[in-house]
Amino acid sequence: MSLLAADNLCLAYGPKTILDGAGFMISPQDRVGVVGPNGTGKSTLFRILSGKQELDDGAVHIARGVSLGYLPQDVLEIGEAPLLESVLSAVPGKVHIEDRLRLAEEDIIHEQEPERQMRLAQRIADLHDQIDRFEAEYSRHKAESILAGLGFKTKDFDKSLSIFSGGWKTRAALAGLLFKKPDLLLLDEPTNHLDIPSLMWLDEFLKQVSSSIMLISHDRDFINRHAQRILSFEIEGLRAYTGNYDQYLVLREQELEVRRAARRNQEAQIRQAEQFIRRFRAKSTKARQVQSRVKKLEKMELVEVDHERASIEFRFPPCERTGRHPVKVENISQSFGPLDLYRNLNAAVERGDRVALIGENGAGKTTLLRIMSGELEPTAGEVKYGTNVELSYYAQHHLDKLNPNRSVLEEVWVVNPSLTQTRVRSICGAFLFSGEEVDKQVGVLSGGEMARVSLAQLLVKPGNLLLMDEPTNHLDLISSEALAETLDSFDGTLIFVSHNRAFIKRLATRIWDIQDGKLIDYPGSLDEYFYHRQNAVETDEPEEVKEAKSTANDSEAKVSFEQRKQINRQRKTLERRIEETQKKIADIEDRVARLDVDKAELEKALSDPSRYDDQGAFDKLLDQFTRKRDKLDELTARWEHLIEEGDKLSSELDELPSH
Repeated sequence: MSLLAADNLCLAYGPKTILDGAGFMISPQDRVGVVGPNGTGKSTLFRILSGKQELDDGAVHIARGVSLGYLPQDVLEIGEAPLLESVLSAVPGKVHIEDRLRLAEEDIIHEQEPERQMRLAQRIADLHDQIDRFEAEYSRHKAESILAGLGFKTKDFDKSLSIFSGGWKTRAALAGLLFKKPDLLLLDEPTNHLDIPSLMWLDEFLKQVSSSIMLISHDRDFINRHAQRILSFEIEGLRAYTGNYDQYLVLREQELEVRRAARRNQEAQIRQAEQFIRRFRAKSTKARQVQSRVKKLEKMELVEVDHERASIEFRFPPCERTGRHPVKVENISQSFGPLDLYRNLNAAVERGDRVALIGENGAGKTTLLRIMSGELEPTAGEVKYGTNVELSYYAQHHLDKLNPNRSVLEEVWVVNPSLTQTRVRSICGAFLFSGEEVDKQVGVLSGGEMARVSLAQLLVKPGNLLLMDEPTNHLDLISSEALAETLDSFDGTLIFVSHNRAFIKRLATRIWDIQDGKLIDYPGSLDEYFYHRQNAVETDEPEEVKEAKSTANDSEAKVSFEQRKQINRQRKTLERRIEETQKKIADIEDRVARLDVDKAELEKALSDPSRYDDQGAFDKLLDQFTRKRDKLDELTARWEHLIEEGDKLSSELDELPSH
């Protein structure tokens, strides 16, 4: 059975169509990623499903008894209750049971009839059992564990929600949803306000829950790990694809290839028909054929082709070379009243480094960026810049400093008035403001559009040392990846804060982990940082734990002769099956390569207008193309299955004890 069914959803804002006859179903334990550029309707779809947005037509059917939990991008107000109490109250059933228990206990005191006393006593016992089961399922300990996983401290549990910032309120709302365990979770950018430790915790938590999940995220790694199906806002409408985001991209490209070929064939037919009409319009003997082609053209529905979606596209010019250390922090201490954020912090950045600052929220990542940018004076210590350093700084709070009365063009141009208007327009265009859009007032822009204006400001005068604080926060997945590609072309030095693991993995060559007022420097990528941390945890284990592990390893090593024989037989069987699978994969890859060549030749032939002179020959070619395409699809599916089978066999082989 399905938990939710969307039927013929239609919604438009003025001339802009958001949904036009969209339909899909969500089944138990579904994991669905919702993707598309900003403004296409992802968040609107979630508001529709949660009942917060009315439709022009269509309906959302939710199965009887199914509970739904919705996390919007920004939670503005969730009351003033204490934090822990707000999470516990996310499941209100206990209060109802306790009310019934209290009434039953009051009734039994005043009841004189023995038989009714017995019935009331049994009801009280049953209600106590219900409370025990409820507390086992929704215990205080579980609520505290979820809050801790999302970064809250024990001292926060009794604080009123009203004192928390917007980001922490969103975390509190997420905690309530995860504690409640609804049948269907709608999560709109749940990682937006999470630091790396909280993100890793959420990652593991979502893998364990039994709820179905619909997820919007600009973090490619996150959506890949959780989505088993993709709903994508395409030019044809809302489309469904099996697999994660990477698999969706492959399937979409294959789909577009077929559509492009069909569109080319249509255009060839149109050209041929128009040529015939122009040539024979004046001949009475051809009047019937001319009229037939005119009617055919009028009835023809053109195959829509999803043109290349616009994304940020900018390449940095070569920048001036700095000294070996563009920036150093020496003995930096920072206090805010009684709070000592860090003391005697020292670090140096090498020329060309791409440093990712990570750590828990509140550890001081943004504060350190502000100190390095000169925006904030440290309590003690100093920042030293190398020779020829020209610094640029992108910060989230800079969006609030944009002048709402200026146009996009004016707001970008004011940063570097020496540039020509043509050059500034070109940079605006690279950040998706083209044509009349550069004349839009900043005050009417969305959060994502303002982020792009601020990025364009930064890059009209980029310098050779870039400091960036959460640059992907208001960008969709496509723009986030495009920005990472853009920054990949930067030959200066980059220091940035981000919670987007895919973004960090793409760029970081060094990790600065700020924890407990200290900065720990890890040369290398984010994956290498995780490896170092894991090794550090194992190295720091108490001696008795190490000894216990060593004893266990020794015991495992003492495998009997018969066991070793059995393991060797398993090993040889797996190696033989892996070899057979690899041969099948190689054979399919050869067949696919040959079919690709044949298909390309047929596409070329089909795009030749002269082929339409002989309709029979053209139909034969089209039939050949269809059969080749279908065979390719079949072989691709078999190839994917064999790859998965090979991976599974290899994993089983790796898990066997060593000799």
